[in-house]
Amino acid sequence: MEIRYEHSPQETKGMTTEQLRESFLVEDLMKTDKLTLVYSFYDRLIVGGVKPVAKTVLLKNEEELKAEFFLQRREMGIINVGGKGTIAVDGKKFILDKLDCLYIGRGSKKVSFSSNGKKDPAVFYILSAPAHHDYPTTRYTREQAAPVTLGDITTSNKRTIYKYIHEEGIQSCQLVMGLTVLETGSVWNSVPPHTHTRRTEIYFYFDLPEEQRLFHMMGQPQQTRHIIMKNQEAVISPPWSMHFGCGTSNYGFIWGMAGENKQYTDMDPAPIATLL
Repeated sequence: MEIRYEHSPQETKGMTTEQLRESFLVEDLMKTDKLTLVYSFYDRLIVGGVKPVAKTVLLKNEEELKAEFFLQRREMGIINVGGKGTIAVDGKKFILDKLDCLYIGRGSKKVSFSSNGKKDPAVFYILSAPAHHDYPTTRYTREQAAPVTLGDITTSNKRTIYKYIHEEGIQSCQLVMGLTVLETGSVWNSVPPHTHTRRTEIYFYFDLPEEQRLFHMMGQPQQTRHIIMKNQEAVISPPWSMHFGCGTSNYGFIWGMAGENKQYTDMDPAPIATLL
């Protein structure tokens, strides 16, 4: 498990392209038959991914956690962005189609990931946060996530939002998780830009064509920076950083947060006209 330390706004505004990418971009998440994990000191979130093809992949304990097992003091959200797959939690199996979500509560001891077919393997995106309360392991389909269509094609941001783990959906200790799918012809996400100093957020971009790229904007509103990303990469957004993005094609992205509260609407706008 890779460890990522925090960086202040003062450090970040002077970073080179390479330093920005090393600090905030998470590449090569979806490795075949191997679980990849990155531990961020921002709200102690762990971001991960796995693409099981030829074998079942186990969630192993990590030395950095100083725990008896991975989820002894943690909870976890998982969204599948690939083919049909199965997640086993303490002997109980949950089948996930594309864009289905599974929440795994604190105290779950044995977790494994597998695909239901090698030709179209599952691609599991993982986000884990510390937890101080037990909530039941729960599966949600994309239909259960109460999809809402927002935006307009005239501003290139017509999109459908799916909320999975939040105050009115799957219950959790502090994890909030969902996803957004942009329609053909729409490329902007999270407009108007915003910060939420009470929570760290991590974005994971998917279904972006291989030859296309995405410009993820970050930094303080008057000290903006950008990171160019490709398909199935994640980016860590510190609580002090505004965040929004634009692709050279439409795409989807999973948003996940943890911190002081679980209020999806708790954000501080950074109007476009004020950005520098």
